[in-house]
Amino acid sequence: MKRRTSQRAALEMVFQKEDRPMGVEEILNAGRKIVRTLNQATVYRNLKIMVDNGELIQINHPAMGTLYERTGKGHHHHFYCRICGRVFELPGCGLDSKKAAPKGFITEEHEIFLFGVCPSCAK
Repeated sequence: MKRRTSQRAALEMVFQKEDRPMGVEEILNAGRKIVRTLNQATVYRNLKIMVDNGELIQINHPAMGTLYERTGKGHHHHFYCRICGRVFELPGCGLDSKKAAPKGFITEEHEIFLFGVCPSCAK
């Protein structure tokens, strides 16, 4: 049985509200708006539990490091805005990984990150 604390509930609310990949610092700042006493150690501990329980997955972003997002979304890719630093989900996948890899290579999985400027920052 998992223990549900106010800190854990705050993190769950953050992921439901934002519904996009986020780094620890961003999760911590958003969580502190709900529970002011939330600290980094608690965030890390709860993120590990949520990953272990299959609620979240880790994404290794080339520029931002480890990000976390909710599971159950199916295969998709990500867009990183260089101005605001947010990461957005891109639905679906247009890559044929069998054709993308050189002959003789066996593709097991892939992740694509696009980099640029989001619509809000482009205004």
